[in-house]
Amino acid sequence: MNLRKHLLWLLPLALAACTSPPKITQAPPAPVEPPKVVIAPPPPQPQPEITSNATSAMAYRRDGAEHLYGRNQNRIYRGKMPPLLQAVGVTRVSIDYLGRIQAIEWMRAPSHVPAVMAEIERTIRAAAPFPAPVHMGGHVAYVDTWLWDKSGRFQLDTLTEGQLDRR
Repeated sequence: MNLRKHLLWLLPLALAACTSPPKITQAPPAPVEPPKVVIAPPPPQPQPEITSNATSAMAYRRDGAEHLYGRNQNRIYRGKMPPLLQAVGVTRVSIDYLGRIQAIEWMRAPSHVPAVMAEIERTIRAAAPFPAPVHMGGHVAYVDTWLWDKSGRFQLDTLTEGQLDRR
């Protein structure tokens, strides 16, 4: 009898296993839209603050000198320089497409007055950015001569007013 009770209990389970599952009707899936591709414009390229129309390093030299004079008006020696200068130095300044200084090289260093050398370099760096060399492939290296007076004022050879005779 015990077996019969167990079989009766298993009968509904066996019958349920033999029947097919109920059909469930679902709506067809909604069409999937492809993801929208948004192409962002490239970030704006930095633009130079000021530009130079020079087409050669020699022509740029004037723009560089005028720029330095404009940034150091109170330090320019007015008139002819005295016959004996504290220092004469020659620099080569490399400028990139935005007018940023890439390098300052000494072609002729006034090494007997290191403080003047440091001040000339500081003066050049403080004047940045320089006019951008837009007509020279985005880069220029120009050379100028610094005429330095013991007063701390200077002239650049490009814009010099000359020098007094030693009489």
